[in-house]
Amino acid sequence: MRFLVVGYGSIGRRHLRNLIELGQKDIVLLRSHKSTLPDDEIKDIPVETTIEAALSHRPDGVIIANPTALHLDAAIPAMKAGCAVFMEKPVSDSFEHLSDLQDAMSCNSGRFQMGFQFRFHPGLSQMLSMIRSGRIGKPLSFRAEWGEYLPGWHPWEDYRGSYSARKDLGGGVLLTLSHPLDYIRWFFGDPEWIWAMNGKISELDLDVDDIAEIGLRMDNGMIGSIHLDYYSRPARNGLEVIGSEGRLACNNLDGVLTLAMPDSSVEQIAPDPVYDRNNMFLEELRTFIKITAGTEKPSCTLEDGIAVQRMVELVRRSWSEKRILSYREN
Repeated sequence: MRFLVVGYGSIGRRHLRNLIELGQKDIVLLRSHKSTLPDDEIKDIPVETTIEAALSHRPDGVIIANPTALHLDAAIPAMKAGCAVFMEKPVSDSFEHLSDLQDAMSCNSGRFQMGFQFRFHPGLSQMLSMIRSGRIGKPLSFRAEWGEYLPGWHPWEDYRGSYSARKDLGGGVLLTLSHPLDYIRWFFGDPEWIWAMNGKISELDLDVDDIAEIGLRMDNGMIGSIHLDYYSRPARNGLEVIGSEGRLACNNLDGVLTLAMPDSSVEQIAPDPVYDRNNMFLEELRTFIKITAGTEKPSCTLEDGIAVQRMVELVRRSWSEKRILSYREN
């Protein structure tokens, strides 16, 4: 099979490397030549600068790894050409043209996978199994948080030029760190009500939001919150769930689970094998290769991506309008 990687920033390079590690050597790259990464490792890979030229190579699968605001410019033509599509989160920076993306699904037999790699996080997967088995009784509330200092993400470049920091490229903490919005739905289903604060409060040189504080009431009655920021040092990334018979937390940075029971006993459960962040990306690409071949159905779908996009828009509206919003509100 032939794969097209769209974008050669840090995530595009990761996917390209992982494709090669998984035995996929027939690769084409679509890039703008604006990346700050060196070109040495792509010297033997065909490179195109337009989606039309890239699709003329007739790829079987396309990995969308360019800036968020440009996702649909590549994804819609790829799907219309019949290619399977893997799209890095989020779907886009707005709802505009999402109906065109949905319409294009008819051309590629529904072979579309969202790139929410935390669905392949071993600690979160084990945590979900323990919750569903009743280990902490009835889950009642949760707290997810991800805070990480943006200038430290890519030491080789000025953070102010990265897509994460630029409104015109679809950056901002709410879009860039939207993984918890997805895995909370994966764990507990859709929200019923959303209320939030969102904006910029740090001294970072940005024209996008650097904090989001989100409150949720889920359809199943649970109450929870999500905190996202661009300024935490050291980084924080995890999920805690409180149940009627205990408390369970996952540190997403090292994969370690902490189980606290009513008798005050505390157990720490380390991942096996030792947690390696890149394994999440490898597993989601293994899945996409099978989706491209038609031997597996997507588990994280376009509908999941659109649901997160809806949550993002409601967070923005909640803060703008200073009110609680229904997830199903038009």
